Amino acid sequence: MEENNETSEGGFILLGFSDQLQLEIILFVVVLISCLLTFVSNTSIILVSCLDSKLHSPMYFFLSFLDLAFTTSIMPQLLWNLRGPAKTITSTGCVLRLYVSLSLGSTECVLLTIMAFDCYVAVCRPLNYTTVMHPSFCKALAGIAWLSGLGNTLIQSTITLRLPRCGHRRLHHFLCEVPAMIKLACVDIHANQVQLFVATLVLLLLPMALISVSYGFIAHAVIKIKSSQAWCKALGTCGSHLLVVSLYFGTSSVIYIQPQRSFGHSQGMFLTLFYTVVTPTLNPLIYTLRNKDVKGALRRLLRREQNF
Repeated sequence: MEENNETSEGGFILLGFSDQLQLEIILFVVVLISCLLTFVSNTSIILVSCLDSKLHSPMYFFLSFLDLAFTTSIMPQLLWNLRGPAKTITSTGCVLRLYVSLSLGSTECVLLTIMAFDCYVAVCRPLNYTTVMHPSFCKALAGIAWLSGLGNTLIQSTITLRLPRCGHRRLHHFLCEVPAMIKLACVDIHANQVQLFVATLVLLLLPMALISVSYGFIAHAVIKIKSSQAWCKALGTCGSHLLVVSLYFGTSSVIYIQPQRSFGHSQGMFLTLFYTVVTPTLNPLIYTLRNKDVKGALRRLLRREQNF
């Protein structure tokens, strides 16, 4: 236990892609561009949601706020890790990022499921949409999503941090994440793997199943559409949603279901990049900025600024 405490005081070393210097430079540029795009797009959506009274659905605000917070909790550390030889992170910084990123990531799993239900109601029950997806109901669903994420991180992160590490402090990763932290343990972690599998089942695989059912109903409804233009539009929207969902849930499930699986270090980190960098960048483009209500609100806001 003394060795474990010593590790906590000394912090951790995030090795990341330190053995591939050229790749680090490329990834730094890609992640920086993604970070700027995510920040600008989500900030714009949040401002429009707050300033435009005609944009009634709070789902745009919740998803954009979540992506912005998720990006802020992960990308600055990733950029710092990629930009030079300094790979260390303090114990406090690691613990904070572990709790915050897992909470936000878990919340996003539930919120993406809610967005799939929102899409189902919009396509399959358009006349009842405003009744079903009432702002107060949307806020209640968002509250459930946030509470789910908070509960998951309090359980998983706390259990993971209590594992003795026997002085091990070199993480073959670019961030402090539960599967990577578990690998530092110097005791039997079978119980932790079971607990992580159950959490993954509830917060990743179950939402994936519910999303698949929702889009199954949507596909069934789309098939009945006689207008080829409307059919193509609905198919394009649902297809892009499914692409983002598949990237996020597919890659995170692979990492979290079997944390001890013998991936190459680079393979595991590339998979992590999909749900920590790629998906948050695509979310505002796929879910929100393509929405006609949001585009209309942006145009109204720009016209208002020009007139002013």
